Amino acid sequence: MQNAASHNWHIRVGDVSVELAQEKIVGARHGVSATAFVFDVKNEEQRAKEISESDIVISMLPPFLHPPVAKDCLRFKKHLVTASYVNEEMQAMDKEVREAGILFLNEIGLDPGLDHLSAMKILDEIKGEGGKMLGFESFTGGLVAPENDNNPWNYKFTWNPRNVVLAGQGGAVKFVQEGQYKYIPYQKVFRRTEIIEIEGYGRFEGYANRDSLKYRSVYGLENIPTIYRGTLRRVGFCRAWDVFVQLGATDDSYIMEGSETMTHRQFINSFLAYNLHDSVEIKLMHYLHIDQDSELMEKLKWLGIFDNTIIGLKNATPAQILQHILEKKWSLDEGDKDMIVMWHKFDYELNGKKQHRESSLVVIGDDENRTAMAKTVGLPLGIATRLILEGKVNLTGVVIPIHKQIYEPVLEELKQYGINFKEKTSH
Repeated sequence: MQNAASHNWHIRVGDVSVELAQEKIVGARHGVSATAFVFDVKNEEQRAKEISESDIVISMLPPFLHPPVAKDCLRFKKHLVTASYVNEEMQAMDKEVREAGILFLNEIGLDPGLDHLSAMKILDEIKGEGGKMLGFESFTGGLVAPENDNNPWNYKFTWNPRNVVLAGQGGAVKFVQEGQYKYIPYQKVFRRTEIIEIEGYGRFEGYANRDSLKYRSVYGLENIPTIYRGTLRRVGFCRAWDVFVQLGATDDSYIMEGSETMTHRQFINSFLAYNLHDSVEIKLMHYLHIDQDSELMEKLKWLGIFDNTIIGLKNATPAQILQHILEKKWSLDEGDKDMIVMWHKFDYELNGKKQHRESSLVVIGDDENRTAMAKTVGLPLGIATRLILEGKVNLTGVVIPIHKQIYEPVLEELKQYGINFKEKTSH
């Protein structure tokens, strides 16, 4: 909003609740013209009116609600900006969007978003030097800041909890390593991890994201021998999370009978074999071959999964119940800060010699509301929107931010907000 007054722009913020919309414009600087209003994306008449009277539309709706907004933007020839992945329905509009002379800029948040900006900057530099890419790895994690890292999981929710619970599902994990295609089934994702060291912040572990292969064409790396994208957690998290995966507690495909009156302990027990004499803890340890003095058991006990606390969710799936339990323990407390960590590795050949380059980013939030997640998603999107309004982006069609005219000015301006990548090269 800080640019709105100087450009005489009027900002309209719509949400299902006017109170939520008003929260978004509270703190707007003097002279900023902004309006909060109730918005129902399914109200075709209201949606058409708002879009037709706008110069540019920013959609922060859930991804499945973007298409009707996009179709109206196309109908009224209005630019559209989102932080979401380009899905098939959005991509299918590319030809019409280009013909309309407008821009639908997607994937301009954190991941996707900052990962594209920072990766393409270095990939273009290596290409410009005449280098040949041999390997590209990229990891991002939303974690709790070190000063507020006070639980045995070294983790708290910093984004949509449902997405955390369902991570790794929805298709086989795919990547290519030294020219060989690799696939990891869901039940093995959290046992195939890579250790990554970030200077000043210690060791992390990364697990593979769903489909790294599609980024070969996105980044112009069709013939690269190794490409791998993943998510970062603190060391030890993935081994413990795998307990829930192996139990079936992350399944979202069926309803559990009696979930409303079920306890945490009964929830876990429902996945284990019947045994009148053994405790739930012993059955779990036997089933998953966990030692009695293992740190895994300490992590699980701390979460309260063996407690006799009533769940209270009616007609819930295992994933919904697990999320409900985790939110009691993994939510940010008052004053807590989150942390965003991003790390890229580039292996390439230049003048007959192999080179290695790393790029890393760490951003710490201000508190539980002004989070690093909010900054790293919102600021790239806001800067890119301003560039479009100022006529500094001449692209059309359905686009992601892999173009120099986007990534260069956005990365430069982000430095003003403490979002600055550290790079190092070795031979």
